[in-house]
Amino acid sequence: MKTVMIVAGESSGELYGSLLAKALKSMWPDVRVAGIGGERMRDAGVEMLAGISSSFGITETLLSLKRLRESFDIASSALSWLAPEVVVLIDYPDFNFRIARIARRRGLKVLYYVSPQVWAWRKGRVKTMGEIADKVAVILPFEEAIYARAGIPCEFVGHPVMEEIEEYESRIQNPGTKNQTGSNPVIALLPGSRPHELKTLLPVFVDFVRMSKDVLQGSKFIVPLAPNIEAEKISGLVGLLRGMGVEFVNGRTIESLAASDLAVVASGTATLQAALLRVPTVVVYKVSPVTYLAGKTILDVKYISLVNIIPGRQVIRELIQNEANAMNIMQEVRKILYDVSYRSAMISSFEEIRVIFSGRRPSRRVAELIGSMAGWRN
Repeated sequence: MKTVMIVAGESSGELYGSLLAKALKSMWPDVRVAGIGGERMRDAGVEMLAGISSSFGITETLLSLKRLRESFDIASSALSWLAPEVVVLIDYPDFNFRIARIARRRGLKVLYYVSPQVWAWRKGRVKTMGEIADKVAVILPFEEAIYARAGIPCEFVGHPVMEEIEEYESRIQNPGTKNQTGSNPVIALLPGSRPHELKTLLPVFVDFVRMSKDVLQGSKFIVPLAPNIEAEKISGLVGLLRGMGVEFVNGRTIESLAASDLAVVASGTATLQAALLRVPTVVVYKVSPVTYLAGKTILDVKYISLVNIIPGRQVIRELIQNEANAMNIMQEVRKILYDVSYRSAMISSFEEIRVIFSGRRPSRRVAELIGSMAGWRN
């Protein structure tokens, strides 16, 4: 039996895993796909071995070590009894690098899908990738050259986020016109999916929504929560926001952003989603002080958002740590709403980014790479 194992550790990665699983089953209906991920991968027909166990930073990782160890033991064991023809590892390097080494020792083929951010920090990982992966499939255009210079088989396949957006847009015959007046705006609030992001950013959103009742009268708010979030841990903050009229939806990030006039987004994949949907955005982010100080010493990037990193200039405002507060968010939101030239320039830059990713089919291309590595015929 054709067998593939997919390991994703975070909500964005498991979205990519779910799209890949669908592509694999479309091309080879008899393929068995098992792995570690979340609800979307399960819904795509993946046989779940364990759930997502993501963490971020120093203090955040310490809080989830037990779950990480359990997931690692399950994944490591599955390499033996499942004996997949190809192991697909999606980002999540601290976990997946160890899985890759075990897979290679057991003679299994490894496709690394979504490169760690070697261009931002720990550049020595480029060499490591050459040791642990048979091939690397990257989703950002500038990453291919990094691996090519190191002599590592690599291909830029496009970004699954664009694939998901194009599929959505193909279904929407009349997506409607965005609000151009600045009155009664619909604002999407995306606090991220990691536990520490929700803990630090939801209180900021509470302050911002409370302020908006006076400053942005008639404004409406929607919060699409990632489906793998442990809702009980944030029930108090969710209750506060619901009490102020904020609408919460499970998943449906694309639909929520598409229905919004602007977005306040935690740095991550959602910033790119917003840009590709042409939704004016302000980025916010907070980590623990220890993680932030450590990051400042090792990160080699001017920006944290892909929307700024890809063109190499500031397209959207980034509010980090203490700057991520209701007052600063409000200032940027008002500028987006009422400064027509500012908003138009931002959307024009979004169009430049769309051109890079439009028309590619990354999930199908990665499925083709898997088939080639396994020696399958269509």
